[in-house]
Amino acid sequence: IDAASILKPMLARGELQTIGATTLDEYRKHLEKDAALERRFQPIKVEQPTVAHTIEILKGLRDRYESHHSVTITDQALVAAANLADRYLADRYLPDKAIDLIDEAGSRLRIRRMTTPPDYKKLEAEIDRIRTDKESAIERQAFDQAKKLAEQEKERVDRKNAMEAEWRAEGVELFDVVDEEVIAEVLANWTGIPVYRLTEEETAKLLR
Repeated sequence: IDAASILKPMLARGELQTIGATTLDEYRKHLEKDAALERRFQPIKVEQPTVAHTIEILKGLRDRYESHHSVTITDQALVAAANLADRYLADRYLPDKAIDLIDEAGSRLRIRRMTTPPDYKKLEAEIDRIRTDKESAIERQAFDQAKKLAEQEKERVDRKNAMEAEWRAEGVELFDVVDEEVIAEVLANWTGIPVYRLTEEETAKLLR
């Protein structure tokens, strides 16, 4: 017995309300071939967002990826990810392909940072742990504990920023900023096409 055979009676009796998202290819493969199952759903086609809309989506996701990869993602990187993905990754769709570019760029910088001094890596690990504990405390409504953890987080972030400022003054590469050049590098690696950064005029126009 397959999943469709289990779902159809429940859908017909109104015992199960379902909403989902898939691609046209997957819809044709798994739903259209089963007319009885297809009748139970109301298909709604959603076109992929525009480049401008994708940039707004990326802005909304930026904090999550900055926190996950411990990087800063510039506005120019978001514009480059949306625009270059639209130009060069024709076999995939927005916003997913632009999100993948941002995620991969952050991941690459995180790997490169493995060469940073042990004290710095230890500090990053402590910050990640404290943030996780703080979020857990907030979910449990343990606000006194969350406040203490927030103070610990700030103290370590301040130390981390001081380390970074000192290294930058010495010309050390920290691999902590995702900009349009990192995005172009990832895309070139994926496609084999040498991709150059957008002009300032293109970036400003897309940001507006």
